[in-house]
This record gives sequence, C-alpha cells and structure tokens, in this order.
Amino acid sequence: MKVYHARNTRSLRILWLLEELGLPYDVEIFDLGAPEMRSEAYRKVHPMGRVPALQDGEVILHESGAIVEYVLARHGAGRLVPAVSDKAFPAYLQWLHYAEGMMMPQVNLIMVETRFLPPEKQNPINLARAQKLLAKSLDAVEGGLAGKDYLAGEFSGADIMTGHACHAAESLGIPMEALPNTAAYVARLRARPAFVAALAR
Repeated sequence: MKVYHARNTRSLRILWLLEELGLPYDVEIFDLGAPEMRSEAYRKVHPMGRVPALQDGEVILHESGAIVEYVLARHGAGRLVPAVSDKAFPAYLQWLHYAEGMMMPQVNLIMVETRFLPPEKQNPINLARAQKLLAKSLDAVEGGLAGKDYLAGEFSGADIMTGHACHAAESLGIPMEALPNTAAYVARLRARPAFVAALAR
C-alpha cells in the first residue's frame, strides 16, 4: 500500500491506522499546497489534489473515513472493529463518523482563518463561530468518554477518526481545562507507539 501524506492533515489518520495494524506501506510526503499536489499525475490519484490518498494495488481511495473503513475491512483481520453483534458496535459507528460530520468542518475553518489567510482577509466572526461549535462538539466527546478510556470501549478505528479530530482541536488551542476526560484521552492517544511512529514518518 502507498499513502499520500502531508503533515498536519487528516492523512495522519491513515499512517496511524497502518502503524496500529503493523501493515507495511510506502509513503509519499507533500508539503501542504505544493505544486506537485495540483499536477495532472497526482490528480489521477486524488481529483481535488489533496491528501490523504491510498493506493492498494488497483484500488485508489481519497477520503480518510473511507480509507479507514476499507483498510479495516480488507486488511484488519477483525482488529480495531467491534463485531456487529457487539453492544459497542453502534457507538463505534457513531464515533467513526462523528469527526467528519461534526468536528472537522470547524477545524478546517479555524485552520483557514488562522494559518492560511493573510490577516486582512481573516474574518473574526467566522473564527469565533467555528471555535464555539468545535468546543460544543467536544462536549459530546467528553460525555462519550465518561467511565471509558476509548469511545467504543476498546481502542478502535473510531478513535483514529474522532481521536485525531480531538488532537487537532487541542493543537489549535481549543481549551481542554473543562474537559478532563477528553484531555486525558488526547494524551493517551498521543502516547500510543503507533501514533508516535506515524508522526515520525
């Protein structure tokens, strides 16, 4: 398998997943926004010229949630996914999709407003709204972690998806003082050897 990756993006999820599973992979690293990402050759891999993308033989995927589900289904051998009959399975599905549905749109907006736009083009109203919505989405994670180390009981693909979004939120300065479960969760995820190895790539 080959992963197309840029630092500080969702593609970290894919490296992390492959490290957790101990699967061999190659990685091509772009500088975010590099001209190579807009090349005709790369657009055959990802039509929008973004990351992540995964190439697995003749299969090419370019949506992080889909890649996580694909890798777990094709190569996970039952790991990091509760059985459909397991009582944790509904929670697994919810948190697997929560990151992209509720958290990452706000993370993206905050990133654009604080890191990509020049000061004269930044919109403080948009920024404040995104920060407020992201904080609210973290409240749900806080409740979901009550009495648990991970969102669906055991560590799973749901933690790679929503856990990464929590890591991103904390990295953007969203306060965690009132979210002790989430703060401990982010620290726990960052200490996992596979997460450390993914960052090192």
